[in-house]
Formats: sequence, structure tokens, C-alpha cells
Amino acid sequence: MQTEAKLYVQDAIRLGNFSLAWSAILDLENAANPDPERRETIALWKALAVVDIDTGPDVEAAATELAGLGIKPMDALHVASALVAGATWLLTTDKALLRKMQNDRRLRVVDPIDFIRTLRESDHAD
Repeated sequence: MQTEAKLYVQDAIRLGNFSLAWSAILDLENAANPDPERRETIALWKALAVVDIDTGPDVEAAATELAGLGIKPMDALHVASALVAGATWLLTTDKALLRKMQNDRRLRVVDPIDFIRTLRESDHAD
């Protein structure tokens, strides 16, 4: 995400316009990130989270259902965590996940830039 876009989303979270959810899956994935700078940047986002979802039976059951739809297991765990958290949005740049989740009405899975575009359009509509 470009710097301006990151700041826009961070400001929206800090102002309480959105609540950021985090998950044990994000922790696991970030810990395996070989790029220390990126790992630290992602860890900073965790500090903004107001919800932290553990991987329990409810996440595992939802992930199993999503994997049955052809979603890769790790992606299914991310989506399942968001669903259990009660999230409205899940931001990703994974084109395959975006495509597979485009018709799922439980959660809006969008590219971060499209998310920001939507926020800006709604700001101008008010």
C-alpha cells in the first residue's frame, strides 16, 4: 500500500471510523516474513487492532468450509478469522482470493486501493 494510502487508512482507524481486527494467523504469517523492515511495519498495524482473534474451533470450521470452495488453506484461515471477528471488510492484494470471494456476501474482500477509493467516494457523497 502506498504511503498516502496507509496514512489514510491509519487515520480512519485512529479516528474510530473503523476497528481493525487482528488474528493469530497474521502473527504466524508475519513471524515467517523474511524481510525485517516489512515485519516491523506489519507489527505496527497490530498495535492499532481492537480485536484479536485466536484460531479456535469456530475459525477452523469456517476455514474448512472456505477451503472447500477452493480457497488456499492459509487464505481460508485469514478469511475465517475475519468472519469470526465480525469484520465487514478484508483487505488483500491476493488476486485469486479477491476473485474467489467476490460474490460472498458475508464479507467484502477488496484490494486496499479499492477500499480507499470507496472511502474517498463515500466522504464526497456526504
